Amino acid sequence: MASILKKNNIVIINYNSGNIKSLGNMINYLGYDYTISNSKEEILNANKLLFPGQGHFEQAMDNLENSGLIETIKEAIDKNIDFLGICLGLQILFEKSEEAPNKKGLGIIKGEVKKFDIKISKKIPQIGWNKIKTTSNNSFLDDEYFYFVNSYYVEPKDKNIISSKAHYGIEFCASIEKDNICAVQFHPEKSSSSGIKFFKKWLEN
Repeated sequence: MASILKKNNIVIINYNSGNIKSLGNMINYLGYDYTISNSKEEILNANKLLFPGQGHFEQAMDNLENSGLIETIKEAIDKNIDFLGICLGLQILFEKSEEAPNKKGLGIIKGEVKKFDIKISKKIPQIGWNKIKTTSNNSFLDDEYFYFVNSYYVEPKDKNIISSKAHYGIEFCASIEKDNICAVQFHPEKSSSSGIKFFKKWLEN
């Protein structure tokens, strides 16, 4: 870890959920400082935003709504601030989820979140290492193993935004890239050297 942390206006969005500690440790390990915030001003003045993922789709959306962050996140993305969503942070970008059929997502990405079929997949949730296969729409990833913890996966309407795929009973979208948005289903902050390389590329971009 660098002795002096670089300031780069990196903000981890605080929505009273998510695995912030592991994410923060990874950012510090790579020599960067960060802020944990739910302040509209700090979020809109960030250079890079991270949305950590852990928990339930409905609870996450309720927390965002109660914190007044839904429009703030949309505004930040519209301002072309680099956005990284992790696990649930990928899923909430979509319009809806089978995890919470009556709760709308952010709707920034067209498509939905679907549950693995127990009759096809080995077991649910998927927990452990799985290898991804990148597509031509990829800037930050290599064809390596990453750590997954998920019962759900995203189905974007525009398949061109998919940046990697993985297989768990079925082939599914493991990550997306669109403009200033990068979002992944796996947990790079728990993915050892693969995660370190990913974060280094994204932070330096």
